[in-house]
Amino acid sequence: MLRIDDTIFSLDVLEKKFRCDLPRCLGSCCRYGDAGAPLTDEEVKILKEIWPEIKPYLRPEGIRVIENEGTSVTDFEKEKVTPLINNEECAYTVLNGSIFLCGIEKAWTDGSISFRKPLSCHLFPVRIKQYRDFKAVNYQEISICRPGRECGTGEGVYLYEFLKEPLIRALGEEVYHDLCIAAIGLGRTPTSKI
Repeated sequence: MLRIDDTIFSLDVLEKKFRCDLPRCLGSCCRYGDAGAPLTDEEVKILKEIWPEIKPYLRPEGIRVIENEGTSVTDFEKEKVTPLINNEECAYTVLNGSIFLCGIEKAWTDGSISFRKPLSCHLFPVRIKQYRDFKAVNYQEISICRPGRECGTGEGVYLYEFLKEPLIRALGEEVYHDLCIAAIGLGRTPTSKI
């Protein structure tokens, strides 16, 4: 474990290699799971506000679910998450051929909204859990992300560097800078491929 201020990192975040490989995984993280993407209270409000701008980007089945269940739902652990289509893919997904992508991020890319996507999605396969006195940052090694592990290993890209932007979004520039210093101290020097 590595502690920076009030944040505790699993060493997997520094030591594992990872880079998403959408042509191989087909966006499985948007498609499979036992619940939707975790949302903060602020993100729940944002999704309600930007729903009219996101709606034109989504598939009819996603629109139906959101109109019936809401822009967010409460999961079995009593936490706010994105709704699912048939208890499978996120209602906010869009398809690009056979690849599942985020419709929220598509609207952001087009400049229709200023919110990129939920932080939990941006950080995946890393999760941040807030405890009373600290935050825990952990890597989830799951089977659907095998192509990402293989791609990261092949390209020599560490998880912490692949997730630079969302880690800065979640924890700030200073914490990320300190994380990079710790990684270099462990011999996990970043590549120039990101």
